[in-house]
Amino acid sequence: MTDLAGASIIVLGATGGLGREFARQLADAGARLTLTGRSMLALDDLDIPGAALIPADLTDAGEAEKVVAAAITAHGRLDGVIVASGAVAFGPLAETADATLEGLWAINVLAPLRVLRAATPALAASAADGGSPFVVSISGVVAETPTAGIGAYSAVKAAQAAAHQVAARELRRSGIRVMDARPGHTETDLSRHPLAGERPAFPVGYAPAAVVSRILDGVRAGEKDLPSSAFQGLPTASI
Repeated sequence: MTDLAGASIIVLGATGGLGREFARQLADAGARLTLTGRSMLALDDLDIPGAALIPADLTDAGEAEKVVAAAITAHGRLDGVIVASGAVAFGPLAETADATLEGLWAINVLAPLRVLRAATPALAASAADGGSPFVVSISGVVAETPTAGIGAYSAVKAAQAAAHQVAARELRRSGIRVMDARPGHTETDLSRHPLAGERPAFPVGYAPAAVVSRILDGVRAGEKDLPSSAFQGLPTASI
């Protein structure tokens, strides 16, 4: 079992729909948080007492190291990283511009891997001190089932899932658990602010609070992977 009370945890994308829920639920669980996002105003609006607020664009080199250092400075250690950041784009693959492809890759794959790399020594130190350090990646159902109309997004999320699944095997001996979660469509603003294209007519998605609760239950229970089937039966959002 992993106890979240007192754990020092970084939440990437803390101002997004899932990120806000992670921040709130982790704060309620007694975690010590380092919250990142591009806007300091949006971070302030989260109103999480005691959290270290670090505005950062993690697609820029050096920002990952800054965030990890800030977490250690604020809380003395690092026990977990949750990747709740991301970006989506819609449209046929053959019509997807280079700028969109590069943006999707930088936000969904490169940035989380930079943070994982920067965080690994501190997470390994947590394990050596008797902790249960973890990294949570949220690649989503498209990593399992690539979908027409969001092909570029499906491709980068599959890459995100693959990278973190490899990291899970490589970091296991260091005592670091890396868990990839692949929930189905969840009702956040992500799909309403795409890098390109227009949001199609999706069925109503899962309630963000329910998805986050399920992922944190998995963290507590020591689960190593959360496929899309692990989220079946969760309540949908009220919209």
